[in-house]
Amino acid sequence: MKYLITIVGPTAIGKTSLSIDLAQAFNCDIISCDSRQFFKEMQIGTAVPSMEELAGAQHHFIQNKSIFENYTVGDFEKEAISKLDELFQTNDYVVMVGGSGLYVDAVLKGFDDFPEIDVSVREEVTSNYEKLGIEYLQTELEKRDPNYFEVVAKENPQRMMRALEVCIGSGKPYSSFLNLKKNTRNFTPILIGLEAERSVIYDRINQRVDIMINEGLLVEAKALLPHKDLNALQTVGYRELFRYFEGEISLEFAIEEIKKNTRRFAKRQLTWFKRNENTKWFDYLTDRQNIIEYVKEFKI
Repeated sequence: MKYLITIVGPTAIGKTSLSIDLAQAFNCDIISCDSRQFFKEMQIGTAVPSMEELAGAQHHFIQNKSIFENYTVGDFEKEAISKLDELFQTNDYVVMVGGSGLYVDAVLKGFDDFPEIDVSVREEVTSNYEKLGIEYLQTELEKRDPNYFEVVAKENPQRMMRALEVCIGSGKPYSSFLNLKKNTRNFTPILIGLEAERSVIYDRINQRVDIMINEGLLVEAKALLPHKDLNALQTVGYRELFRYFEGEISLEFAIEEIKKNTRRFAKRQLTWFKRNENTKWFDYLTDRQNIIEYVKEFKI
């Protein structure tokens, strides 16, 4: 039996640290499914593991792509499954870690099949977005698919446009097409969630943002400003600083917006991950040995 130890939870909860401890305990590799840590131009703002952490275990899918590449969740699913097939040839365990629920689901369940959408629908949605702004996408998506609206990144126009296109083009909610396809997998997932009181999560997020600023996030974001319209950069921590660089808001306000939007993101992550009843949740301070024992004793 092959086991994919999958660590989920909100941002800044300690998933990276736990993943390394588990990888060392089971002498196995780590696959990252953080959809922004793929990009080599985005290091500080995506909390890429440190050099010391990366040296603690063999990692895959960390800074392996460029923001200029068109890299989709479907592409990731194919590459991740191929890498897992390779790793499971020599080990019964692999650790997967990340906060991107869509990417976790793609590996565990398979990427969903969506209907072909007429190009005219796409053009209409794009045109309305350009004229009316992101509020148009948010309002329409909430009306047509409140379930998906609850968990989608509401600051990500590309993701909302895609969902709205499917809603309009098919006449059905985007969420109705999710999790229908049951791909067979050659592994058994062991789902581990890390959680804490909301006040603790928010404090950890605020501290992490301050650390990012001190480590040079402004310099990193300034270098990316000419490419701010790329999909990869529709990301908390960069969007807010782009507004600062363009004179829309003060630096102090931008930093507070990063903290606020990251807290909102963490709330959506928990909503997404809590839907899976097979996840075993641990307090983030739980002794690592207890989690290691849970994995060792895991039975289907």
